[in-house]
Amino acid sequence: MKKIAPGILALALALPPHAAAQEAHAAHGPDLFHRIQTDLDYTGRHGGLWNWNVDGWIGGDVERLWIRSEGEIEDGDFERAEVQLYYGRNVHPYWDVLVGVRQDFAPRGETYLAAGVTGLAPYFFETEATAFVSTQGDVSARFEQSFELLLTQRLIAEPHVELNLFAQDVPELGAGAGFSTVEAGVQLRYEVTRKFAPYADLVWERDLGETASITRAGGEDVEDTTLRFGVRMWF
Repeated sequence: MKKIAPGILALALALPPHAAAQEAHAAHGPDLFHRIQTDLDYTGRHGGLWNWNVDGWIGGDVERLWIRSEGEIEDGDFERAEVQLYYGRNVHPYWDVLVGVRQDFAPRGETYLAAGVTGLAPYFFETEATAFVSTQGDVSARFEQSFELLLTQRLIAEPHVELNLFAQDVPELGAGAGFSTVEAGVQLRYEVTRKFAPYADLVWERDLGETASITRAGGEDVEDTTLRFGVRMWF
Protein backbone atom coordinates (compact mmCIF):
# COMPACT_ATOMS: atom_id res chain seq x y z
CA MET A 1 0.00 0.00 0.00
CA LYS A 2 1.34 3.44 -0.91
CA LYS A 3 1.91 5.86 1.95
CA ILE A 4 0.27 9.30 1.77
CA ALA A 5 2.57 12.18 2.52
CA PRO A 6 1.44 13.99 5.73
CA GLY A 7 1.27 17.35 3.91
CA ILE A 8 -1.04 16.03 1.22
CA LEU A 9 -3.24 14.30 3.80
CA ALA A 10 -3.55 17.50 5.83
CA LEU A 11 -4.47 19.50 2.71
CA ALA A 12 -7.11 16.97 1.68
CA LEU A 13 -8.69 17.05 5.15
CA ALA A 14 -8.64 20.84 5.29
CA LEU A 15 -10.30 21.41 1.91
CA PRO A 16 -13.99 20.86 1.11
CA PRO A 17 -14.63 17.63 -0.83
CA HIS A 18 -15.05 19.42 -4.18
CA ALA A 19 -11.89 21.48 -3.70
CA ALA A 20 -9.95 18.40 -2.58
CA ALA A 21 -11.04 16.58 -5.74
CA GLN A 22 -9.89 19.51 -7.87
CA GLU A 23 -6.48 19.55 -6.11
CA ALA A 24 -6.07 15.82 -6.70
CA HIS A 25 -7.17 16.25 -10.32
CA ALA A 26 -4.60 19.02 -10.84
CA ALA A 27 -1.86 16.94 -9.23
CA HIS A 28 -2.35 14.07 -11.68
CA GLY A 29 -3.05 16.26 -14.71
CA PRO A 30 -6.33 16.65 -16.65
CA ASP A 31 -8.09 13.58 -17.98
CA LEU A 32 -9.35 14.11 -21.53
CA PHE A 33 -12.49 12.41 -22.79
CA HIS A 34 -14.51 12.85 -25.96
CA ARG A 35 -17.93 12.13 -27.39
CA ILE A 36 -18.76 12.94 -31.01
CA GLN A 37 -22.20 11.99 -32.38
CA THR A 38 -22.85 12.15 -36.13
CA ASP A 39 -26.18 11.68 -37.91
CA LEU A 40 -26.15 11.39 -41.71
CA ASP A 41 -29.33 10.68 -43.66
CA TYR A 42 -30.88 10.82 -47.12
CA THR A 43 -34.30 11.10 -48.73
CA GLY A 44 -35.15 10.79 -52.41
CA ARG A 45 -37.47 13.82 -52.24
CA HIS A 46 -36.51 17.10 -53.93
CA GLY A 47 -34.06 15.46 -56.30
CA GLY A 48 -32.16 13.92 -53.41
CA LEU A 49 -31.71 15.53 -50.00
CA TRP A 50 -28.75 14.82 -47.70
CA ASN A 51 -28.76 16.01 -44.08
CA TRP A 52 -25.98 15.91 -41.52
CA ASN A 53 -25.78 16.79 -37.85
CA VAL A 54 -22.61 16.62 -35.74
CA ASP A 55 -22.62 17.33 -32.01
CA GLY A 56 -19.77 16.55 -29.65
CA TRP A 57 -17.01 17.61 -27.30
CA ILE A 58 -13.54 16.87 -26.05
CA GLY A 59 -12.26 17.76 -22.60
CA GLY A 60 -12.56 16.99 -18.92
CA ASP A 61 -15.28 16.91 -16.29
CA VAL A 62 -15.52 20.71 -15.98
CA GLU A 63 -14.14 22.35 -19.14
CA ARG A 64 -14.74 21.16 -22.68
CA LEU A 65 -14.31 22.19 -26.29
CA TRP A 66 -17.61 21.69 -28.12
CA ILE A 67 -18.09 21.38 -31.87
CA ARG A 68 -21.32 21.29 -33.81
CA SER A 69 -22.14 21.24 -37.50
CA GLU A 70 -25.33 20.81 -39.46
CA GLY A 71 -26.65 21.38 -42.94
CA GLU A 72 -28.30 19.92 -46.00
CA ILE A 73 -27.45 19.30 -49.63
CA GLU A 74 -30.39 19.33 -52.04
CA ASP A 75 -30.04 18.19 -55.64
CA GLY A 76 -26.27 18.53 -55.36
CA ASP A 77 -26.27 22.08 -53.96
CA PHE A 78 -25.62 23.23 -50.39
CA GLU A 79 -28.85 24.69 -49.02
CA ARG A 80 -27.54 25.10 -45.47
CA ALA A 81 -24.10 24.59 -43.94
CA GLU A 82 -22.78 25.81 -40.60
CA VAL A 83 -20.06 25.01 -38.05
CA GLN A 84 -20.13 26.04 -34.37
CA LEU A 85 -17.20 26.04 -31.94
CA TYR A 86 -17.63 26.62 -28.19
CA TYR A 87 -15.84 26.78 -24.88
CA GLY A 88 -18.07 24.90 -22.45
CA ARG A 89 -18.06 24.82 -18.67
CA ASN A 90 -20.01 22.43 -16.48
CA VAL A 91 -22.07 24.43 -13.97
CA HIS A 92 -24.36 21.65 -12.71
CA PRO A 93 -24.22 17.82 -12.85
CA TYR A 94 -26.58 17.93 -15.86
CA TRP A 95 -25.85 21.31 -17.48
CA ASP A 96 -23.07 23.04 -19.41
CA VAL A 97 -22.84 26.72 -20.39
CA LEU A 98 -21.36 27.38 -23.84
CA VAL A 99 -19.76 30.50 -25.37
CA GLY A 100 -18.29 30.61 -28.85
CA VAL A 101 -18.77 31.34 -32.53
CA ARG A 102 -20.85 30.04 -35.41
CA GLN A 103 -19.80 30.25 -39.05
CA ASP A 104 -22.38 29.87 -41.81
CA PHE A 105 -21.28 28.93 -45.32
CA ALA A 106 -24.70 28.62 -46.98
CA PRO A 107 -27.15 30.10 -47.87
CA ARG A 108 -24.77 33.02 -47.16
CA GLY A 109 -21.42 33.41 -45.46
CA GLU A 110 -21.91 34.94 -42.02
CA THR A 111 -20.21 34.86 -38.61
CA TYR A 112 -22.06 34.89 -35.29
CA LEU A 113 -21.22 35.21 -31.64
CA ALA A 114 -23.06 32.42 -29.84
CA ALA A 115 -23.95 31.52 -26.26
CA GLY A 116 -26.25 28.94 -24.75
CA VAL A 117 -26.83 25.99 -22.49
CA THR A 118 -27.01 22.26 -23.08
CA GLY A 119 -28.04 19.49 -20.74
CA LEU A 120 -30.66 17.15 -19.42
CA ALA A 121 -33.97 18.75 -18.45
CA PRO A 122 -36.42 17.04 -16.04
CA TYR A 123 -37.91 13.77 -17.36
CA PHE A 124 -34.69 13.14 -19.37
CA PHE A 125 -35.28 15.68 -22.15
CA GLU A 126 -31.98 16.39 -23.93
CA THR A 127 -32.04 20.18 -24.34
CA GLU A 128 -30.08 22.78 -26.28
CA ALA A 129 -30.90 26.51 -26.21
CA THR A 130 -28.60 28.89 -28.08
CA ALA A 131 -28.68 32.61 -28.94
CA PHE A 132 -26.78 34.12 -31.89
CA VAL A 133 -25.70 37.66 -32.84
CA SER A 134 -24.34 38.11 -36.37
CA THR A 135 -21.70 40.60 -37.50
CA GLN A 136 -24.62 42.48 -39.11
CA GLY A 137 -26.35 42.79 -35.74
CA ASP A 138 -29.05 40.21 -36.48
CA VAL A 139 -30.24 38.40 -33.35
CA SER A 140 -31.68 34.89 -33.48
CA ALA A 141 -32.15 31.86 -31.25
CA ARG A 142 -32.57 28.11 -31.58
CA PHE A 143 -34.20 25.66 -29.17
CA GLU A 144 -33.91 21.87 -29.49
CA GLN A 145 -35.22 18.98 -27.43
CA SER A 146 -35.24 15.21 -27.80
CA PHE A 147 -36.22 12.22 -25.72
CA GLU A 148 -35.21 8.57 -26.03
CA LEU A 149 -37.80 5.79 -25.63
CA LEU A 150 -36.30 2.30 -25.32
CA LEU A 151 -38.65 -0.09 -27.12
CA THR A 152 -36.11 -2.91 -26.63
CA GLN A 153 -32.47 -2.92 -25.56
CA ARG A 154 -31.47 -2.09 -29.14
CA LEU A 155 -34.56 -0.50 -30.75
CA ILE A 156 -35.02 3.16 -29.77
CA ALA A 157 -37.63 5.76 -30.73
CA GLU A 158 -36.49 9.36 -30.36
CA PRO A 159 -39.04 12.20 -30.75
CA HIS A 160 -37.29 15.51 -31.45
CA VAL A 161 -38.21 19.15 -32.07
CA GLU A 162 -36.35 22.29 -33.15
CA LEU A 163 -37.71 25.85 -33.01
CA ASN A 164 -36.01 28.92 -34.53
CA LEU A 165 -36.79 32.59 -34.04
CA PHE A 166 -35.45 35.99 -35.15
CA ALA A 167 -35.57 39.33 -33.37
CA GLN A 168 -35.97 41.16 -36.70
CA ASP A 169 -36.58 40.57 -40.40
CA VAL A 170 -33.56 39.16 -42.26
CA PRO A 171 -34.53 39.33 -45.97
CA GLU A 172 -31.26 37.74 -47.10
CA LEU A 173 -32.26 34.55 -45.27
CA GLY A 174 -35.96 34.76 -46.13
CA ALA A 175 -36.69 35.07 -42.40
CA GLY A 176 -39.23 37.30 -40.65
CA ALA A 177 -39.28 38.59 -37.10
CA GLY A 178 -40.70 36.21 -34.51
CA PHE A 179 -40.89 32.44 -34.60
CA SER A 180 -39.60 31.49 -38.04
CA THR A 181 -39.45 27.70 -38.42
CA VAL A 182 -40.35 24.55 -36.54
CA GLU A 183 -39.15 21.02 -37.21
CA ALA A 184 -40.53 17.97 -35.44
CA GLY A 185 -40.02 14.28 -36.01
CA VAL A 186 -39.55 10.79 -34.70
CA GLN A 187 -36.37 8.85 -35.32
CA LEU A 188 -36.53 5.07 -35.04
CA ARG A 189 -33.09 3.48 -34.85
CA TYR A 190 -31.58 0.08 -34.19
CA GLU A 191 -28.29 -0.02 -32.32
CA VAL A 192 -26.16 -2.69 -33.96
CA THR A 193 -23.61 -1.50 -31.40
CA ARG A 194 -23.66 1.53 -29.11
CA LYS A 195 -21.51 3.32 -31.70
CA PHE A 196 -23.38 2.37 -34.87
CA ALA A 197 -27.14 2.60 -35.43
CA PRO A 198 -29.07 2.78 -38.74
CA TYR A 199 -32.33 4.72 -38.52
CA ALA A 200 -35.46 5.99 -40.23
CA ASP A 201 -36.56 9.53 -39.39
CA LEU A 202 -40.01 10.95 -40.19
CA VAL A 203 -39.60 14.75 -40.18
CA TRP A 204 -42.22 17.51 -40.49
CA GLU A 205 -41.06 21.08 -41.20
CA ARG A 206 -43.05 24.31 -41.38
CA ASP A 207 -42.36 28.02 -41.75
CA LEU A 208 -44.14 30.24 -39.25
CA GLY A 209 -45.42 33.82 -39.03
CA GLU A 210 -43.69 36.41 -41.17
CA THR A 211 -41.30 33.79 -42.51
CA ALA A 212 -44.25 31.81 -43.88
CA SER A 213 -45.55 34.97 -45.59
CA ILE A 214 -42.16 35.55 -47.22
CA THR A 215 -42.04 31.91 -48.37
CA ARG A 216 -45.55 32.08 -49.88
CA ALA A 217 -44.69 35.33 -51.67
CA GLY A 218 -41.76 33.52 -53.28
CA GLY A 219 -44.10 30.82 -54.58
CA GLU A 220 -42.72 28.07 -52.33
CA ASP A 221 -44.39 25.65 -49.92
CA VAL A 222 -44.38 26.55 -46.22
CA GLU A 223 -44.73 22.94 -45.06
CA ASP A 224 -42.96 19.70 -45.90
CA THR A 225 -42.79 16.12 -44.60
CA THR A 226 -39.97 13.73 -45.44
CA LEU A 227 -38.97 10.18 -44.53
CA ARG A 228 -35.21 9.97 -44.18
CA PHE A 229 -32.93 6.95 -43.91
CA GLY A 230 -29.54 7.24 -42.33
CA VAL A 231 -27.02 6.16 -39.75
CA ARG A 232 -25.91 7.46 -36.36
CA MET A 233 -22.26 6.98 -35.40
CA TRP A 234 -20.39 7.67 -32.16
CA PHE A 235 -16.70 8.37 -31.88
